[in-house]
Amino acid sequence: MGTSVGKTGRTASRRTGRRIGLLLFALLATQLGSLISPAYACGCGAMVPGAEGRIGVSREASVVRWDGRTERIAMRFTVGGDAKRAAWIMPVPGRATVSLGDGDLFSQLADLTGPEHRTRTYFWPRHGDWPFTTGGRDAAGAPPPGSADPGVGVVGRERLGDFDVARLTATDPDALRTWLKTNGFELPDGLSTELKPYVDQRWEYVAVRLVPREQGATLHGTLDPLLIRFDSDRLVYPMRLSRLAKTAQSLGLYVLADHRMEPASRIGGDAPEVTFAGRITPQGAVAELAGTAPVFLTAIDQRFPVPSRIDGDHELRATAADTPYRRVEYDDELLTAGGVPVWILTVAGAVAAMAGALLSTLLVLRRRRTQGPGMGAGTPAG
Repeated sequence: MGTSVGKTGRTASRRTGRRIGLLLFALLATQLGSLISPAYACGCGAMVPGAEGRIGVSREASVVRWDGRTERIAMRFTVGGDAKRAAWIMPVPGRATVSLGDGDLFSQLADLTGPEHRTRTYFWPRHGDWPFTTGGRDAAGAPPPGSADPGVGVVGRERLGDFDVARLTATDPDALRTWLKTNGFELPDGLSTELKPYVDQRWEYVAVRLVPREQGATLHGTLDPLLIRFDSDRLVYPMRLSRLAKTAQSLGLYVLADHRMEPASRIGGDAPEVTFAGRITPQGAVAELAGTAPVFLTAIDQRFPVPSRIDGDHELRATAADTPYRRVEYDDELLTAGGVPVWILTVAGAVAAMAGALLSTLLVLRRRRTQGPGMGAGTPAG
């Protein structure tokens, strides 16, 4: 019996060991797969790294200025990963010019659209207030233009900071994809299909390669803004190519126009959220983009959890009224008086009142005992 039990135990132990080994192998394979497969995301179109790297866009912020005739889009990406090259393409409805934007533009707009902070007090102590304090708090040179392919026209090609920019026309989506691939713009499979609606409408294209200025460096951090200008009689923000992205998309859009603006539809994403709306007088980098005359600023956030559901470009329109809006964030503070929490003063006062009442009651009872029975009132004469 002892031998049989021993063999059974060893067999069970070996099976358990094999299961653990298979589990560890599966976990290791999953981790290796995540390192090998590319990750990419870009709100204006799918961003794809080179074959030997990964890149992720943690945030895309764009500023759109439209005066009824001309549209200017300033775009800024915050990227992470180890890719040395990446590329994306942005369709535009007219002939575009491209230049580097002012990095201060986004910080100024963030300040203008930030929430209003208000203070509200609370009475009873919370976590972190005495006597619930638990200790310290946590601190919280450009390649030459490629040869022209049939169906593709090269309007221009420039090196701007970390960007290699090609401005193109095309009458054939397959020819456009071939030109892009031949000239080092690695873009996702299925691009020709998604480009066809733009080719049919005779749009043009801004193709961008992100190439670090220092040889061998990786793409990381916040890149210089890129400023794209084109004529348009409607306010449009290209989004259709984001259908090709493999991860959820997040778009932060500042719109500078004559009136408060809103997207005409969700285009397959969550409901757009307005985080600020109000008329401003531009200064600094904002004035360089929008001029110095008062202009209405609308800040919009939107998420696209399933990029494949994106079914078009954002077309923005004026709202029925220029209703201002600003978020309010409350800073909660413990109610104090002279630096002393009011709850302590209240509790101390209540304790003092109770002690006073108790003392008064004890004094009355003691006085009655001292006087004794029949001592309190006179006896009538017989």
